Amino acid sequence: MSKPKSPPKQAANESRAVLKMVRISPRKLNLVAQSIRGLTAEKAVNELTFSRKRIAHDVLKCLQSAIANAENNHSLDIDSLVVAEAHVGKNLVMKRTSVRARGRAVRIEKPFSQLTIVMRDISALEQEAA
Repeated sequence: MSKPKSPPKQAANESRAVLKMVRISPRKLNLVAQSIRGLTAEKAVNELTFSRKRIAHDVLKCLQSAIANAENNHSLDIDSLVVAEAHVGKNLVMKRTSVRARGRAVRIEKPFSQLTIVMRDISALEQEAA
């Protein structure tokens, strides 16, 4: 006897992509994630393409992966996709030391982050409302 199949992690009208081990602090990454929350797929791509933040290029790759997952894995329409969630989490922290005066050392922490982007198809929601 095997275990019963676990339920899917997202709804049928959702797709997601996860970017792990990003070498930036979660606080800085959240600034970029905030700029795309709630936008349509096309507007979010434009926002990240012309952003001046260094990490925007990596976030754009994750967003394009979420869009591709929606199209290929769930057969969703790209034109009706919205960034439903873009949340940032902490990952591991590299600890390094820096030599200081009088034989002392100071700890330098280099944080890593994790980004999850969830795309949702809103065409089905609009049809139910109408």
